[in-house]
Amino acid sequence: MKQLLCVLLISAVQALPAAEPLDFTVKLETVMKHDDGKFLWFHPRAAPVPGGVVMTIQKHLKVSDYYSGLYFMRREGLDGAWSGPVLPPEIDWQPQADGVTLSVADVTPGWHEQTGKLIAIGCRVRYSPKGKQLDDVKRSHQTVYAVFDPKTSKWTPWQVLELPEVEEFNFARNACAQWVVKSDGKLLVPLYIAKSAKDRYSTTVAECRFDGEKLVYERNGNVLRLDVARGLYEPSLIAFGGRYYLTLRNDVRGYVSVSDDGLHFAEPKPWTFDDGVELGSYNTQQHWLAHRDGLFLVYTRRGANNDHIVRHRAPLFMARVDPEKLQVIRATEKVVVPERGAEMGNFGCARINENESWVTVCEGMFMKDSKARGAEGATFVARILWSKPNPPSP
Repeated sequence: MKQLLCVLLISAVQALPAAEPLDFTVKLETVMKHDDGKFLWFHPRAAPVPGGVVMTIQKHLKVSDYYSGLYFMRREGLDGAWSGPVLPPEIDWQPQADGVTLSVADVTPGWHEQTGKLIAIGCRVRYSPKGKQLDDVKRSHQTVYAVFDPKTSKWTPWQVLELPEVEEFNFARNACAQWVVKSDGKLLVPLYIAKSAKDRYSTTVAECRFDGEKLVYERNGNVLRLDVARGLYEPSLIAFGGRYYLTLRNDVRGYVSVSDDGLHFAEPKPWTFDDGVELGSYNTQQHWLAHRDGLFLVYTRRGANNDHIVRHRAPLFMARVDPEKLQVIRATEKVVVPERGAEMGNFGCARINENESWVTVCEGMFMKDSKARGAEGATFVARILWSKPNPPSP
């Protein structure tokens, strides 16, 4: 009898259809185009809000790392028309009496479900009249945030995230960085830190609480260091499968690390493909997308007939990550935003709902032949349409 039951069970299991493997398709949309020689739209990053999507974006003012105040756009639903860009006075430039301009750069917005608010986190910048970033006063480079209420479409002014009064936090930026909201509503905010802007950068993750108005530092984890070039910076964080994954920029190559609690991370290792070959992403950002059934990295790299692109920052690739071996699975790599002669290293990645995630990027028209190669100063939304639903984590 037992043998018969075993045979029946085995037959039933064999008769079950194989689980559908996770896949995705890409729907590439152009939000707007701009190339007038005066400014470029840059750093577009999106986040869901009830009834639609908010995307923050800034003007790149044709001087290295010189940005306007923070504009935002809003889309009703996922397929409606975009409104904006609009520049609210609360998140615009703050001219100072001595000619210095206070601004904010490298912003990433995110939805905070527990309070029903959207938080935009970036780094404070002091600009000279000619657009040079200044390090002229102590703690010039700090993490700042503004809060958006989707019910009123109003923003709060920028506030500084107050960090411990220790030298290592004199320079403390969350910049171009994905951050995580935990199930209890607390935020895990990755920072790159140093004693000054001239020192080598290290990375740590700060845990913060948020009450709907104020973001308050509580503690930070271990500090990751690398004695290569400018160190480890522009980190991005994602939660997947009960663990936390951190990708880190370095001038020579990208790095990855993992943590069980989101604060204490393992020694970083260089990004490689699953065949052991170096990924080829260097001196630029990488970002994450997570689905319940898979972890993905979005990145740029060498070796894609793209030697004409500064730092090989186009096209944008997306591939699945082996979460145990911390390697990119080469066979899963797809282009999500094609290269048209412009660099696309400053991009964003975000979960929008259970059916899709977005990769957002603007074409950086910084090369003399960008336009001749087909670039138009476009702002792209690459809608990643999942083959299976991606419900939120409990």
